[in-house]
Amino acid sequence: MAGGPHLKRARGRLLALLAAVLLLHIFAIQWLAGQLQQVSLLQPLAPPMFTRVLSQQAPPAVPVAPVPAAAPVKRAVVASTRPVPAAPRPQEAASAPEPAPAVAAAAPDEPPQPALEEPAVAAAPAPAPAPSAASPPEPAASAPGMALAGLDSWPADTRLNYRLGGQFRSGELHGNARVQWQREGDRYQTRIDIDVTLLASLVLTSQGEVTPQGLFPRAYEELRRSGPRTAKLGESSVVLDDGRSVPRPQGVQDTASQFVELGHRFATGQDALEVGRSVSFWLARPGGVDLWTYDIVGRETLQSPGLGGIDAFHLKPRRITNPRGNITAEIWFAPSLQYLPVRIRVAMGDATYVDLMVDRIEQR
Repeated sequence: MAGGPHLKRARGRLLALLAAVLLLHIFAIQWLAGQLQQVSLLQPLAPPMFTRVLSQQAPPAVPVAPVPAAAPVKRAVVASTRPVPAAPRPQEAASAPEPAPAVAAAAPDEPPQPALEEPAVAAAPAPAPAPSAASPPEPAASAPGMALAGLDSWPADTRLNYRLGGQFRSGELHGNARVQWQREGDRYQTRIDIDVTLLASLVLTSQGEVTPQGLFPRAYEELRRSGPRTAKLGESSVVLDDGRSVPRPQGVQDTASQFVELGHRFATGQDALEVGRSVSFWLARPGGVDLWTYDIVGRETLQSPGLGGIDAFHLKPRRITNPRGNITAEIWFAPSLQYLPVRIRVAMGDATYVDLMVDRIEQR
């Protein structure tokens, strides 16, 4: 009987230990369920197989979008109805000048015709107004089952490996980063991994569809150590991280998909990669949807650790009307490397930035 109290105390400690273990399991299961619920928007593709290392090559000729034929100018039609001077007599044919063709009556020195007779077809069309987030376009162009065109114009599965440098407050940053693109039929995934040694890590993932008009993002996620932030892009609306729903503008991209979308536009001639030009599109992030414009500000020779000198075009974003934080990204695209983003500089204020310089590019 002397062992009775000791046995009771041992049983009590055992029960307390079991209870603590059960509580820990319950909390772990609840945390895991919450994490799975947060990332349920993503459906990762199978890991790609890379078979070659990309090297620089002379870029192929970029196709030029056909210019629509101008409508016939009524002034020329009116001029052609004027009487043509009679032919010269036989004895004067050798010395008289040849009669001018009928269209010469529309010479520039003639007085202009009334506006009703001459629409302004010679002037370049005014740029289309930017789509308004308040009235999104019909999403028919990206409807499931729609016939796809030009899938072969997109790059094969590609992984860009970068050397990371930068500045954080008073110290230098070192690390590595990757941008990975995958496509399976009309589905795509773009994933950006940034790993700053001992400080932070960031994973940006975009998933969606490839359509004749470009990438059509469906889900976007930012995964930080503090947890994920998401944006769900539907046919006509975007659900932000806080649950708010806003209209989906035409051609909207996200932070990860924009790099591949821009490179494809330049490679196919949809947008000209020339200094002095600019390109605009709507950008969806977990906090909102904004119109972004990148100016092509220069053409530079970059030095890559693994690829040597690279001729690249520098894109710099304009300041947006209602900035959501102080993060901006400058991008350099290289025609000799399939118009891929060979350098990305992300600034987070005046004193903090990360600079990614490509070192090696792998493809399937």
